Amino acid sequence: MSDKSILLIIGGGIAAYKSLELTRELGRSGVRTRCILTNGGKEFVTPLTVSALTGEKVFSELFDLDDEADMGHIQLSRSTDLVVVCPATADLMAKATAGLANDLASTTLLATDKPVLMVPAMNVRMWEHPATQRNIRQLRLDGVEVMEPDVGDMACGEFGPGRLPEVSRIKDEILDHLARPEDGPLSGKTAIVTAGPTREALDPVRYISNHSSGKQGYAIATALARLGADVTLVSGPTAIPQPSGMNFVQIETAVEMLDAVKKGLPSDIFVSVAAVADWRPAEPSDIKIKAKTTKDGLGALSLVENPDILKTISHLKGKRPKLVVGFAAETNDVENHAQGKLERKGCDWIVANDVSGDVMGGSENEIALVKRDGIERLPRMDKAAVAQNLAKRIAESFES
Repeated sequence: MSDKSILLIIGGGIAAYKSLELTRELGRSGVRTRCILTNGGKEFVTPLTVSALTGEKVFSELFDLDDEADMGHIQLSRSTDLVVVCPATADLMAKATAGLANDLASTTLLATDKPVLMVPAMNVRMWEHPATQRNIRQLRLDGVEVMEPDVGDMACGEFGPGRLPEVSRIKDEILDHLARPEDGPLSGKTAIVTAGPTREALDPVRYISNHSSGKQGYAIATALARLGADVTLVSGPTAIPQPSGMNFVQIETAVEMLDAVKKGLPSDIFVSVAAVADWRPAEPSDIKIKAKTTKDGLGALSLVENPDILKTISHLKGKRPKLVVGFAAETNDVENHAQGKLERKGCDWIVANDVSGDVMGGSENEIALVKRDGIERLPRMDKAAVAQNLAKRIAESFES
């Protein structure tokens, strides 16, 4: 990272003090940091402190003759690998959404041709306000990466989403971005990844689902993005923060997931990792179903089959991805089941894994990559390493 640099814009919020720790941690990783300190940010940290920690001059004023002569705001906005706004206040995000340029920070955001990462921190009511949520949606559509804030106690005494993410998480996000190759082996390729469980409603209270955490799917989406792919992650409900650096589509049901995947086509790569419910209630109730215990029990539940997403995408005419990869989560006779699934679904590869232990929800996985010409078995490793190995093989398949 010794040749990497960021431009850090420190917004005016109590979380501004954490930006000091962030600069120290980035410095230890070899990342050079220049700072723009907003007038609001000066209320919480001083230019002297920021300069001492970064070893760089701190910029604050748009109409400062000396600063403009030394390094104009246009050059400042482009002489970096990544622009990071931390903390990103509601005001800064609103200005960026509207394209306002009435101070150095907002002008820099409008003038930059570099990637932008925003790290929000604000009161829970401000975060949940429709205007803020609308601004975040627009920023993401404009290509800005916006991290999800943490949930917890706030300086104002309230509790909820809006806390600045932990510094270690912000640092990892920045380093992850800086590590992405400008011309990676999957640059120019598009990928759709499904992850997590689906939920099929019985009534407004209950649903049918499974234990999938989404960890493996999220890791694969991240690994593909790191190799340069333009990734769309279609996710069922999980407890994992929304990843940056990719398109993200949140769904609940199998029907919604299939619809989201189809909307993402055409694509070069499709990796179907999600644990999709095979069945859904035929007629979900609009009101809570009351338990009616009789001599015959609680009564029968009428189910209908969900669409087979992997098979549907594998047999598409015209828009079929060049590489379709499915997952076979089995509890016994894993490889034989996976080979059968490869034939039935019509996909190119099946990633077989034994989920009889703690794989679903756990941090490790052991897979076998089943292809028509043979089986490649990988040792047990953490899910991030599994994802990196799979992404590498996907990239190699496009080189051959």
